[in-house]
Amino acid sequence: MKRIGIFLPNWIGDVVMATPAIRALSEHFGDHAELIGIHKPYIADVLAGTSWLDRSITNSMQGRGIFTMVRRIRDEKIDTAVLFTNSLRSALVATLGGAKQRIGFSKDFRGSLLTEKLNFPRLNRRRIPTPALASYLEIVQRMGVKDLSRQTELGTTPADEQRADTIWQNLKLPPADQTIIFHAGGGWGGAANSKAWPTSYFSELARRIATEWNKGVLILCGPKERETAATIAASADHPHVQSLANAELSIGLSKACVKRCRLMVSTDSGPRHFAAAFNVPVVALFGPTHIAWSDTFFDREIQLQEKVDCGPCQKKACPLGHHKCMTNLSVERVFAMTGNLLAATEEGRSFHVA
Repeated sequence: MKRIGIFLPNWIGDVVMATPAIRALSEHFGDHAELIGIHKPYIADVLAGTSWLDRSITNSMQGRGIFTMVRRIRDEKIDTAVLFTNSLRSALVATLGGAKQRIGFSKDFRGSLLTEKLNFPRLNRRRIPTPALASYLEIVQRMGVKDLSRQTELGTTPADEQRADTIWQNLKLPPADQTIIFHAGGGWGGAANSKAWPTSYFSELARRIATEWNKGVLILCGPKERETAATIAASADHPHVQSLANAELSIGLSKACVKRCRLMVSTDSGPRHFAAAFNVPVVALFGPTHIAWSDTFFDREIQLQEKVDCGPCQKKACPLGHHKCMTNLSVERVFAMTGNLLAATEEGRSFHVA
């Protein structure tokens, strides 16, 4: 049986964007190949509840860990390495690990290590922003996979669904179909995170949703975002606005909470992609990043971005110190567009704005 090793991305959102390609590989090869995921430990939680991978190898390629990975790939006798990662290191591991076929994009001087290489579109030697989701599909298409879909997909486990039930009971939230979920983290972390929308804006938005629409608001967070989530809920000062700041956090719990909610409002972060994967309408707030990089072609997503002369700059901290790309995105505009999306989905209409 053919063994296909899939080097998965390291970022949560990128893994979600790779799910159409992973699913396509599973459907195309069926019982004729064994799909082996090669990824960071936490990626297993992102894909928990799906059944595309036959098994996984935990990826540890830092320092001397790279030699361990080479031995593991060699021991697995992997025939084909599918490189959704763009690093030189992953291509080197696949090569030294003995994979006869190595497919991926030529980047970071690794072209000579690939047996099947693709090239990113460029203009005047500069890479053109293109959706990662489309790039992953292009890789599997090169392998002969057809009938491709761009729909992202995730699953949840019964244990995570039970934990989400407990969250609703403990926080005394309105029913999930009357609750809007926020994610205020920006993925880059740190106090100067340029993807972040001001905490005070999120608080005002939550308060207006709770008071004017009588909806619940749940603030999602990761371990490093607890303080922000707690501040948003406290400043909103409404019993229907709660956060996960004091919960035992996990990726699985986050997925289960997003899956059941009526709508999501999120910055350009990994959990934002959970919404599209569960067909939950989402208002995505962009600042310094090109929308094209993470576009998922989801027709129930509104992508909001203020036009500024200095952006999108792709910088983790505002180089000019004013952060206008996010502070100029007003609460009034986000509130109005959230209302429009909510109304459209209740009427069964698609509403995609970019």
